[in-house]
Amino acid sequence: MSQRVILITGANGSLGQAIARAFLDEAPANFVWLGVHRQREDADQLASATAPRCQVAPLDVTDPASWQEAVKQILATHQRLDVLINNAGTHDDALLATMKPQTWRDILAVNLDGVFHGCQAVLPTMIGQRSGRIVNVSSLSALLAPAGQTNYAAAKAGVLALTQSLAKEVARIGITVNAVCPGYVDTDALSKLSEEERKRALAQIPMRRFGRPEEIAAAVRFLACSEAGYITGSALKIDGGIF
Repeated sequence: MSQRVILITGANGSLGQAIARAFLDEAPANFVWLGVHRQREDADQLASATAPRCQVAPLDVTDPASWQEAVKQILATHQRLDVLINNAGTHDDALLATMKPQTWRDILAVNLDGVFHGCQAVLPTMIGQRSGRIVNVSSLSALLAPAGQTNYAAAKAGVLALTQSLAKEVARIGITVNAVCPGYVDTDALSKLSEEERKRALAQIPMRRFGRPEEIAAAVRFLACSEAGYITGSALKIDGGIF
């Protein structure tokens, strides 16, 4: 397999790290760029451990100029960009009646605006190549919105709509755009749940276990591979059978 150049946002978290490792394991020629903003310790360690096939790219997903700089850096090194994984995300839960407007804006800025900026930044290159893969990490909350997550659920639902619309716009150019909707995954965010909250969450899952980051990463990698070339505009639910 010839070299593929992959950019993954939110690459300091456990899911971003698992996605990066999936692409590094896929083929020895792959080169992975780890997009990170403030926290980058784990990304730096992964880049160091897998050098020279992996490098950190400073990237604030809410800032279009930061996206342009990251893409410029990648193109200066490789003259191509084959895969974008929009994985960066965060949540700040609150009931809508008491949610601060800034909390609403912040969550949409990272989870939805960040995907928009990322897709817009890479499309000129992918259109010029007449090839590319974009995979957006949405959430089960986009399909089964829980109370207390109006901002997060709205943002992730917006990611699905963006995915489907963009997929139609670029389908003839050899670019696919898909999304994954993870449910409860054993990441850093899940570790913040109390023991009682974990029990309630497990009770909702027919498989009676949380997903592993590697399981989400495998699905992301598949949607970005050549064999998935006829899949576009899809949203893959990965939740242990909740919905």
